Amino acid sequence: MAAEPTHAIDALGQFKLEPVIGSLHFSQSNVFMLVAALLTLGLLVLGMRPRAVVPGRFQALAEMAYQMLLDMCVGTIGPEGKRYFPFVFTLFFFILLGNLLGLLPFAFTYTSHIAVTFGLALIVFVIVTFEALRLHGLHFFSYFFPAGAPVLLAPLIVPVEIISYLSRLVSLPVRLFANMVAGHVMFEVFASFIVMMSAAGILGSAASIFPLGLNVVLVGFELLVAVLQAYVFAILTCIYLHDAVHLH
Repeated sequence: MAAEPTHAIDALGQFKLEPVIGSLHFSQSNVFMLVAALLTLGLLVLGMRPRAVVPGRFQALAEMAYQMLLDMCVGTIGPEGKRYFPFVFTLFFFILLGNLLGLLPFAFTYTSHIAVTFGLALIVFVIVTFEALRLHGLHFFSYFFPAGAPVLLAPLIVPVEIISYLSRLVSLPVRLFANMVAGHVMFEVFASFIVMMSAAGILGSAASIFPLGLNVVLVGFELLVAVLQAYVFAILTCIYLHDAVHLH
């Protein structure tokens, strides 16, 4: 007797890398990274080209994004934040567009790969540590033992502070990666429910309205998460840079 067909939900298949040119050294993830870079450049070039006193839509959007991130850097880090603004601006838009592009049909969310998010976190970690050492020299290591703390507690405080400092390499990438993966897996699961219920006849088609409605709600929720995660990554980077510039 022939086996009955089964409906398998491959919710993680959407994260598989496929070669675009030659091999996996250039995959669809790389393609959408280039798209994100071009869109960011396009926003700035097209937005600032008019240089109008009364800005149009693109100019207003570009100026708003520029000012928002500049205020974030200066407000969090201090006057020194202007020095790090280009880095934070690039980081924010790279993550934001990676999150948003992944919501488009047939697109790929490169921020759903831990290798990408860990790479971003590693860049932040190295820059923050380098800046702290450049500005403060060996005094940087006082960061791991706050001034005024009892010396007898050093064996307890120092390891805790070091672990806390190194945990940035875990908390930053995992937070972004987990949120992107979870959202897209839920999309896939509910979309599969719609297809399976629609194939079950009239009653199934009626029942499929519920997962369809959930998917519509999820789209709005994922748009919010996409912006929020980019903002969280950027603001935490600013906080880490503040610690590097001012120590405690």
